[in-house]
Amino acid sequence: MESQVGGSGSVGADGTGLEELTPQPLLTRDYETRPSLVYERLRQQHGPVAPVDLLGVPAWLVLGYREALRVLQDDDGWPKGLENWRARTAGEVPADWPLGPSLEVNHVLIQGGPGYKPLRTAWDAALKPFQDPAHPQAKRLKAAVTAYADELITLVGQGGGTGVADLSAQFSRPLPLMVASHLLGFPGSQGDDALMDMWRVLDAGPDAEPALERLLATLAELAAVKLKEPGDDFPSHLLAAHPDLSLDELARELFMLLGMTSDHVGILMSNTVVEVISGDGDGGVRASLSAGMIRETMNRVVMRKPPLVNFVPRFAAEDTPLGNYTIRAGDPVWVSSAAAHADPLFADHVAPSSTISTRAHLSWGAGARQCPARELASTVAAVGVGRLFERFSHLDLALPADQLPWRSSPFMRGLRSLPVRYELAPMPGRPAAAERSPAPRPASAQLTAADTAARPAPEPTVPVLPDQATRQRSSLWRYLTGLIRAGR
Repeated sequence: MESQVGGSGSVGADGTGLEELTPQPLLTRDYETRPSLVYERLRQQHGPVAPVDLLGVPAWLVLGYREALRVLQDDDGWPKGLENWRARTAGEVPADWPLGPSLEVNHVLIQGGPGYKPLRTAWDAALKPFQDPAHPQAKRLKAAVTAYADELITLVGQGGGTGVADLSAQFSRPLPLMVASHLLGFPGSQGDDALMDMWRVLDAGPDAEPALERLLATLAELAAVKLKEPGDDFPSHLLAAHPDLSLDELARELFMLLGMTSDHVGILMSNTVVEVISGDGDGGVRASLSAGMIRETMNRVVMRKPPLVNFVPRFAAEDTPLGNYTIRAGDPVWVSSAAAHADPLFADHVAPSSTISTRAHLSWGAGARQCPARELASTVAAVGVGRLFERFSHLDLALPADQLPWRSSPFMRGLRSLPVRYELAPMPGRPAAAERSPAPRPASAQLTAADTAARPAPEPTVPVLPDQATRQRSSLWRYLTGLIRAGR
């Protein structure tokens, strides 16, 4: 069986070994700056599935939308779990492989085998009170997101009623971490040091490894507290649903919630803000926001710039044809949502100018292993973006959209910074520069009066935030305070 692909000649589908294909490195400078070009070159050369080199380890990258769905929806044919990786079992994956630490933390996102289903069931049960709008916990969480967003915006405003800010560092990244700390039940601001360590781990710098050790130790201590004194928080609900979890296992699950949700949500918020204030040339994004359809806007954004560009690996259960190749049993297969969204077989059927977005995107995965926290993440992002455009009467990019700096990893792609020029909406009877309170503000000019009238009344539940003296002593707050810039 042979097929002709691009200009590469005859591509065998006869089970040629992955290593024998001499895959090209994926994480190049081109991938850092223009990943879409890299995906297109791979598609032209190999078709919907391509062999790539991930920092010295060969793997298959799924570029086609149909092929991505096939893998994601077949958990038996393409299971997760590092125990299924043939090369790893044979000792052929280097011990110092840079991606090893992130994949070795065997939480619900990575795990395969018989332990996954009870763990996933417990996750669904533990998250339900916070994701179901009918539950009081979900109402309290939404109120907390609003309050945290107002705290951060007010802190930005200490530089003046008008000014310059980095909305990534000063808003989009800290907000979901603060919300995750609320979900984990950290008392007061005790979780702030853990949040700073989570940043270090996500940024994969030279201090990432010691930060990961400290973070897991902190989460294990928190797990021990919740085991003795359960509360109305995610760890306690997870333990109630899965009482057999050890402290180390619970710490790994908390790490997953803290890391994956926070980075995904932060990127989603930044990307949505860019799309809204840049307009992307067609007015569709602005139209959807002015109609009060923030979630529709986010769905449009994840079609173009999904935060999670490549999913964690799955493995062929047996030799299986996929695309123009036969994937051997135990080969690692990485599904690229970013490449699948750009697949002409899919992208050509998405109307770019419509304010109603498609729900067929793969940003949250697909099949039985779709992200368990997708509703939670969407709510946090929607509330955060909504507060920005309510509290700021004017936002402009401080750089052209095509010059914004991006950070790419094998998993995520987001902005390194989001520099903006802002103008705060003043409180009635007070100048914007005097604003210091996190109380709700009038809607900005970018939201219509109809939006305001349609918005439901605030929830009566008020979250308990750390007092200001405690906040100012925390490492996170000191860091954020150091980023305040004077008015323009």
